[in-house]
Amino acid sequence: MSNILIARDGPVSIITINRAERRNAVDLATARELYHAFLAFDADASASVAVFTGAGGMFCAGADLKALAGGESGKRVEPGGVNSYAPMGPSRLRLSKPVIAAIEGFAVAGGAELALWCDLRVMAEGSTFGIFCRRFGVPLVDTGTIRLPRLIGHSRAMDLMLTGRPVNAHEALAFGLANRVAPKGEALTHAIALGKEIAAFPQACMRNDRMSALEQWDLDEGAAIDNEIKHGLNTLRSGETADGAARFTSGEGRHGKF
Repeated sequence: MSNILIARDGPVSIITINRAERRNAVDLATARELYHAFLAFDADASASVAVFTGAGGMFCAGADLKALAGGESGKRVEPGGVNSYAPMGPSRLRLSKPVIAAIEGFAVAGGAELALWCDLRVMAEGSTFGIFCRRFGVPLVDTGTIRLPRLIGHSRAMDLMLTGRPVNAHEALAFGLANRVAPKGEALTHAIALGKEIAAFPQACMRNDRMSALEQWDLDEGAAIDNEIKHGLNTLRSGETADGAARFTSGEGRHGKF
């Protein structure tokens, strides 16, 4: 049985951790498969959005601690910048297209970091986010200490990182950690629908704006402004803006309808 499953629903690629018997904990082999699966998604011109989920009603319980105890730890944590291979696989990648996490059950420890790596998070009722690795002395080395403060603010991030306490879907939504809350068992359905909404927009503009938002964290204000202009000019050169203006002039979009 494969460690991951890959499926398609129109423009949406669905990448699933398939280790329900281990609560979708990620060992070395699974991390490598996830890394290459997301690179393949990014290179696939027919796929606009990826949905990232786990099998068996569980997103991901983090790194496979049994595998780490068996000797994988020295093979998993290596230095590297953006786009390098990470301990959980894809969490250092900066893709050109968005990824949505569909969370059922637990997204904890390294699984929380995988969820943080995604652009958006749909959490089902009854699901739990948490830095549970706090309990076992396992560090956050998949960008968790970077992404969590950026997403929800330093003070709230400290609360979650220092205590390791569980966070339910509604508290996560109030924090801005979750973007949508779905009924239990429906996170994947809602995430795919959201992915299709995003895929329906002009893609060059959406991707350039998204990339500018990601890259601005690396830059001072002046450089971030120049970078935003660079991406904006690329969008204008693509012809999408002129096409959109023509559609608007012809009546599309009136009364807020898209």
